[in-house]
Amino acid sequence: MALGQYVTGMAFSNVGLGIAHSMAHTLGAVYDTPHGVACAMMLPIVMEYNQECTGDKFKYIAEAMGVDTTGMDQATYRKAAIDAVKQLSADVGIPTRLEAMKEEDLEFLARSAAADACAPGNPRPASVEDFKALFRKIM
Repeated sequence: MALGQYVTGMAFSNVGLGIAHSMAHTLGAVYDTPHGVACAMMLPIVMEYNQECTGDKFKYIAEAMGVDTTGMDQATYRKAAIDAVKQLSADVGIPTRLEAMKEEDLEFLARSAAADACAPGNPRPASVEDFKALFRKIM
């Protein structure tokens, strides 16, 4: 486990993590949401947001999740990848809503996520307004 954590940390440091992580950091700080749960909540939402900037990557994600992508066009395998991630989250009991979130917190959450060190690693830039819209999806 220590070796796995070490290698993963090196990878994270070299590639950036994107806005699913920056949003998860913010949810953990404000609502004490466990980081893995927050990442899993945000991942399919951020995948939907990023899909137009991902090239063929979602095809490989779908295939890794057990989806046969034979004959699928790009839009179809992107949706299949997102759906597979949503299903995995549902299968392991990841919530789709964070009841503690309040509309009055969105400005702080969005600005914090935008300022997070992981945000620049995202394939699609996100504005504070984009972050607000993404956070609203778990309210």
